[in-house]
Amino acid sequence: MDADELTSLHREFLKDSVRLRFDFSTTAQSRGIPPPALQKACPADGTVRSVEGLEAGIWRYLPLEHRLLFEFSEPGLGARISAACLGQRFVAQGAATFFWSVLPARMEWRYGPAAHRVLPLDAGHVCQNSYLAAEAIGAGACAVGAYDQQALDALLRLDGAEEFVLYLASVGKKDG
Repeated sequence: MDADELTSLHREFLKDSVRLRFDFSTTAQSRGIPPPALQKACPADGTVRSVEGLEAGIWRYLPLEHRLLFEFSEPGLGARISAACLGQRFVAQGAATFFWSVLPARMEWRYGPAAHRVLPLDAGHVCQNSYLAAEAIGAGACAVGAYDQQALDALLRLDGAEEFVLYLASVGKKDG
């Protein structure tokens, strides 16, 4: 496949034409298969902590409980995050960096291959809301789409196949 054919193929991915080629009656949802879990399981040992007084580390948002779960911390975490983000130091220097990981099976259950178009759109909507929320508190946000996929997935302890980072944004004090 030459570069022009590859470009054309990639452009088709951006279009909503999958709906013309796919029979949605074959999705898992349409076939009556129960949906995947709405959130990853969390330990029932009381490790869900309140937001106030967060310690540095990796936290996971639990949407069904509207709480944060402390995942882990380790020495040099900020430097490793910056390295996984191709040396972009600001990613680890802000107040917080939000990593949006996806479990494609959740969206595939409902939309089949159209999920692969909807997932990045949804991530973009969520990220845009982080810009609005940051502005509301006098902070700034910066979305990041350039990162080492394998390094970032490994750092966040994601398997890289069934769950992987799709997008991220840092939030912090505005300069000047």
